[in-house]
Amino acid sequence: MERIDRRLGFLSALPLGVVLALSFLAPMLVIAIFSVMPQKVFSVLNMPDFSSFGVIISQGYYKSLLWSLGMAAVSTFMLLIICWPLAYGMAKVFNRFTLVLTIAVVMTLFVSENIRLFGWVLTLMKGGLFEGHIRHWTGIGWDSPLYNVSVIVFGLVYVYLPFMLFPLAQGISMVPDDARQAAADLGASRWRILWEIDLPLAAPGIVIGSLLSFVLAAGATAESKILGGQAVIVISDDIETAFTFGQNWPLGAALSLILIGIIGGLAIYGVSRVDLDAIMGRKR
Repeated sequence: MERIDRRLGFLSALPLGVVLALSFLAPMLVIAIFSVMPQKVFSVLNMPDFSSFGVIISQGYYKSLLWSLGMAAVSTFMLLIICWPLAYGMAKVFNRFTLVLTIAVVMTLFVSENIRLFGWVLTLMKGGLFEGHIRHWTGIGWDSPLYNVSVIVFGLVYVYLPFMLFPLAQGISMVPDDARQAAADLGASRWRILWEIDLPLAAPGIVIGSLLSFVLAAGATAESKILGGQAVIVISDDIETAFTFGQNWPLGAALSLILIGIIGGLAIYGVSRVDLDAIMGRKR
């Protein structure tokens, strides 16, 4: 019987597997092939040629990679700190108000990311909505906070907050109230309950939310262009330039492959540490 179930499961998953292979693995294979072609040469006759990877080091493209990963890591950590109390309230405190809050957060996703970021530009720019009104009423003005690294990180936190909030709320909802009450009855402080009960038991939601936020932030472009004014060049912008204006597809493919390798490795490691059956509610 178990054998039949496995065979039926394989046959059921086969169409989706073929679609994933054609839509995901095939483009990855093409990227890998282009990455070992000579610079600005669209030919497989001179393969393999790893000059593109040398250019990444010699011309400093690795700096944009480090900026992207660094800002993604900082924004992910900030999102975890910001979203934890809100997610805890959604899972344990707010009750019916949780639906209202969920709808409010989801509604932000219905508006284009670029439009929302341009809204912040109009708000934070010199003489904009915020500084302009303050100066009008008080006579006090200040320089715009736009076009630096901190405002790029703010944009990442603002845009990707839902991707941390909802998995985190799901993870916190998995923490049994009885365990927390028992620890409190035994004299555990709130901080000890947080570190020894809440965080370990909510780890699946923390990992999934952190992965989603980090992966999206590491490949983000709009925040650095719109809010940062390209004060910092991120890896996704270098990839776009190599594939378009530079017409250097091997370089763009090499940059893409490195980014995919780093993010894919982190994602695989993170998912391997998560109990997906518990998250999906399949465990009894």
